Amino acid sequence: MFRFFVVFIPILTFLLVSLVSLSRISPAWILIYLAVPFGVIGMYLKTINRKYRMLSRKSDLVKKYSGLLQTVEKEAFSSPHMNGLKEALSGKGRLPSGATKKLSAILNAFEARNNMLMGFLLNFLFLWDIIQVMRTEKWQAMHKEELPKWMEVLAETDAICSLANFHFNHPGSIFPGIHEDGSLLIARDLGHPLVPERSRVDNPASIPGWKHFTIITGANMAGKSTYLRTVGVNLVLAMAGSAVIAEEMAFHPAQLVTSIRTRDSLQKSESYFYAELKRLKYIIGRLQEGERLVILLDEILKGTNSRDKQSGSIALLTKLLRYNACGLVATHDLALGELEKQYPDQVVNKSFEVIIENDLLVFDYKLKDGIARQMNATFLMKKMGITD
Repeated sequence: MFRFFVVFIPILTFLLVSLVSLSRISPAWILIYLAVPFGVIGMYLKTINRKYRMLSRKSDLVKKYSGLLQTVEKEAFSSPHMNGLKEALSGKGRLPSGATKKLSAILNAFEARNNMLMGFLLNFLFLWDIIQVMRTEKWQAMHKEELPKWMEVLAETDAICSLANFHFNHPGSIFPGIHEDGSLLIARDLGHPLVPERSRVDNPASIPGWKHFTIITGANMAGKSTYLRTVGVNLVLAMAGSAVIAEEMAFHPAQLVTSIRTRDSLQKSESYFYAELKRLKYIIGRLQEGERLVILLDEILKGTNSRDKQSGSIALLTKLLRYNACGLVATHDLALGELEKQYPDQVVNKSFEVIIENDLLVFDYKLKDGIARQMNATFLMKKMGITD
């Protein structure tokens, strides 16, 4: 029906305009005739408006996608993977940059309806809005199967460019090796990519196998949380195929879960402690389903009293050791270090120490063996005049 109106109405319109211009009929007929094209537009106005709302202001975005696709099409890649992505763009012999450029032109033409005078004339003469709806639907029918593939190619290309850019911006970064068996992580001089190199302190990291946890103790501000984040972010980068900040690193791909920045929620009526319990339950649930997880926990159960926290933390770690889990646990609770005596093959103690020299705190941020010996909360409170 669309096609009939699009062909018949413009012919009728031009015939009427010609007869008026040749003074064969009265100009009043044009006013009467206006009901025909705009009556047809009105019949399909709901469809037109729905299509326009869906596509309005998308022409600039589509134009950008067209430029990106054209860049991939024209680039001469040396990487077999990128050449494979490039070939995927021309699956049916049609270049996507040309198709998206055409779509951008259709969307620009559709925007003409926003100019009242231009929209009136174009719809009076050509049923402009209906033509643009037909053009968009024709484009959609032609490319609906290819468009998701084009977007996937762009998404993967963008991800690869981001990883390459990360490696370029960190000249000292290296690509880690992969352990098929044995250790899940072994690294030398591992650093956090967001800490400037001039002030960054690098440390070793090791997760020798499943059912093995490292307990990291230390004073406030000594570096425990930053160390957990350093291990976590480099593992994520490595498993994404990226370079990492390390002198050497090898890892075994595995699922990583954390409980580091758990927050309370007034909106959900959740206290910090309850939010943390939910996170721990989620981790245990995945382990009970048979998953193997690398787990990073930062100061677990700090939302409860010290005695409850200590017994709960010991019970949690004891349970985690039964499953195919491994990871790092940062804590102020020195009692957790006693687990190394109960599970000498599964638990190891590491620490970040603080030194008090000339009434000043000195942090070296270096990972050491054993349980931390110095704490600094009382010292800092006196230093800042909070307590006497």
